[in-house]
Amino acid sequence: MKVTGGAEPADRRARAIRLGARSVAALLLVSAVGVAAFAWPLLAAQASGLAHSGDAPWLFAALLPLLLAVVMATIADSGLDAKAIAMLGVLAAAGAALRPLGAGTAGIEPMFFLMVLSGRVLGPGFGFVLGSLSMFASALLTGGVGPWMPFQMLAMGWVSMGAGLLPAPDRLRGRRESAMLAAYGAVASVLYGTVMNLQGWPYIGSLASGVSFVPGDPLSANLTRFAAYCLATSLGWDLPRALVTVTATLALGPVVLRALRRATRRAAFEAPARFTAAE
Repeated sequence: MKVTGGAEPADRRARAIRLGARSVAALLLVSAVGVAAFAWPLLAAQASGLAHSGDAPWLFAALLPLLLAVVMATIADSGLDAKAIAMLGVLAAAGAALRPLGAGTAGIEPMFFLMVLSGRVLGPGFGFVLGSLSMFASALLTGGVGPWMPFQMLAMGWVSMGAGLLPAPDRLRGRRESAMLAAYGAVASVLYGTVMNLQGWPYIGSLASGVSFVPGDPLSANLTRFAAYCLATSLGWDLPRALVTVTATLALGPVVLRALRRATRRAAFEAPARFTAAE
């Protein structure tokens, strides 16, 4: 007997890694923790002492086992082996190496397009872990370790996970897929900056009253000031980040997608085997 992989086009046999019930539960849990960590100051009383320097270590301690739970749940659901973990490590290292090329320079962060494309190919579960690990590794590489790091890990994990949740991962190819990923990358780049603003904005006490956070104020009033804060401070970084992500996705996306799908197919994460009689 010989084993064949079917007659469908090679690029279409490499499918995104599927999410099972355990993977979905783990992703929902870690995302719920993240949403609570970002948003709880908006509901805090006026007398609350707010400082991420106090809660970030606890969030980091909770995040690591939750990330491990996502990995283990994904492996248990889809039967992945060490090859998938090796690919995850290679992509996380590549993302960490890309970030210092433009980090801190007008929002130019080339790692975003790689996170979007990898999430598209590998699926939302591995995409989330990839984004989080890439941000963790880049923080160690650049010396950017601080109370903001676990929040960066969560936000980048959501960026890559969202790409894995985009429609038609097995059918959409070519220019339409590149256009969809570029549009998603632009939106995700701006939303990443917005979410990270929420992480730091409530704890900066020297802002002008028109854009500063006021503990105990109605949620609508604080959100209005937050929108003004984003427009006044971070939009100049978010828009260049979006532009770089769109440009890199359109220029390099087709090549990178083919390479990722070829590597995924050869690793046989989900390749079906067909047995036929030898001639």
